[in-house]
Amino acid sequence: MKIMLVNPPRFQKLPVIREERCEITERYSVLEPYSLLQLAAILRENNHDISLIDANGFDLNFEHIQKRLSKIKPDILIFRFTPTTFDYDTSICKMAKKANPHIKTIGLCWTLTKVMEDVMNSVPKLDFYITGDYETVVPTLVENIHDASTVEGIVWRSGNDIRINPATRDTIANLDELPIPAYDLLDSLDPYFINTPTDETFTIMYTSRGCPYRCIYCTVAGTPWKPRSAESVMKELRYLKKNYDVKLISFFDETFTIDKQRIMDICQSMTEEKLNIKWYCNTRANLLDEELIVAMRKAGCRGMSIGVESGSQEILDKASKRITVDEARTVIKLAKQNGIKVLCSFIFGLPGESWDTVEETIQFVKDTLPTGVQFNVAVPYPGTEFYRWAIEKGLLEEMDWRQLYQHESIVGTEDMTPEDLDKARYMAYKALYTYPIWYLENVKHVMKNPDDFSMAVKYSIKIINNFLLHRMEHSH
Repeated sequence: MKIMLVNPPRFQKLPVIREERCEITERYSVLEPYSLLQLAAILRENNHDISLIDANGFDLNFEHIQKRLSKIKPDILIFRFTPTTFDYDTSICKMAKKANPHIKTIGLCWTLTKVMEDVMNSVPKLDFYITGDYETVVPTLVENIHDASTVEGIVWRSGNDIRINPATRDTIANLDELPIPAYDLLDSLDPYFINTPTDETFTIMYTSRGCPYRCIYCTVAGTPWKPRSAESVMKELRYLKKNYDVKLISFFDETFTIDKQRIMDICQSMTEEKLNIKWYCNTRANLLDEELIVAMRKAGCRGMSIGVESGSQEILDKASKRITVDEARTVIKLAKQNGIKVLCSFIFGLPGESWDTVEETIQFVKDTLPTGVQFNVAVPYPGTEFYRWAIEKGLLEEMDWRQLYQHESIVGTEDMTPEDLDKARYMAYKALYTYPIWYLENVKHVMKNPDDFSMAVKYSIKIINNFLLHRMEHSH
C-alpha cells in the first residue's frame, strides 16, 4: 500500500512537539517526529510504499500537504495530533478524503486515549484512533485495514458506529527488534534543536519506553518499562554518527536511568568507541549517584532534565513523586560539580499547593541554583490521578481538553485559584531571572566549560525574549 505519514504544520507559527508524553506547543524546540520515523521504518520493512512529511520541522503549510496528497494519492494517512492543537491537526483528515475518498486515516495521540470516543466524535473523517502501542498496533492495523474487527488497541468507525477494540494483552514490542528509524525520509537534520538552537547536528532518540513510577499528574504513570539493550542503543548511535555526523542527542526516554547497569554499559561503550557525541537525558533525583554521574559525563552527557516538581516535601508526598527534597538538592550539586547542566522542572498547583509552598519552591531554586528551570502549572490530563482528585474536590467540573496548556491553569487547589497559579508561575521565573547569583553561577559553569559559551549566549537571549516579550507563554 501507499502510506503517507505526516507531522502536521506548526500551530500559529509555534513549533509543536507531538511525541507521547510531550504533546505540547513549545516555542523553543523543534524535534524530529521520532515515532513516525520509527513507524515508517517498520512499514517499509513490510514492503509498503512510504512517504513522510514533517511539516512542523521544515515549517511547511497545509497547502504543501494538500499538493502532496493530491499527487501521491496514498491509501493510508498516518498522523499525530495534540490536545491543544486538536482541531488544527485533525483538519488533515478532511484534506486526505478530498484527495482520495477511499483513503483510511489513522491518528495517534497518547494524551487523549482516555477520551477516545470524544476524539472520534469530534473528527468524522478520522477512521482509526490508536490507543495501544503504535509500533505493534499500526502495522497490524495496516495489514487488516479493511477488516479491523480483530485488531487490538484501536478505536474505529464501522459505518455510523464507533467501536472500541481494547488491548487485552501486552502489545509493547521488543524494542531491540525494531529497525533503525527512517531518518533518510527527512531532507536533513538541520531544522532540529531542543531548548536552544545550536550549530550541532541534533536528534532525539528513545532507549526505553514507559515508566513504573506513579506520579499523580503524569500521563505515562505506571506504564510498563521496556528498555533497549546497550548494544541496540549503540547500533543506532553508530548509524547516526556515520551517516549524519550527529553531534548532539537528547535521549527522550521518560526515565533514562531506571537500570543503572544498562546506562553504565552504554556509557562504557560510548567512551571506548570515542563517538564524540554530546547528549542530554531525562531522569529522576532518586535514580542518580556519583558513580553514575561521573560515567555519564565521561561518555558525553552535558545536560540532564530532572523533574523535581516542588520544593515542598508535603507536595511531593501528596503527588506520589517518591523523591525527597534532599535527594534533589544532592543530585543538582553532584551534576554541577561534574560539569553537567541541570534543568529542573517544577509544577505549581499540585494537591496542597498554597502560597507558602510556592515560596518553598522558589527558595529551593535559589538555594540550589540549577542551570535552567521550567515552571509549569498542574494540568488535569484525563485518566490521571490528579484529574480524579480535582473532580472529587469539586475543583474541576466541565473541561475542554483543547485547553490543556502547561502555562495556563484551568484548575486551582483548595487554597489557590487558577489565576493565583498563573501568577505564581510568572513570579517564580521573575524571582530567578532577577537573581544575580544565578547568573554568576552560570558564568562559572561557562568558564569551566568553554564549549558551552555559544549556547549560554543564545540561552540568555532566549530568556530575555521569553520573559519580557512572550511572558513565558507556550515556552519555558
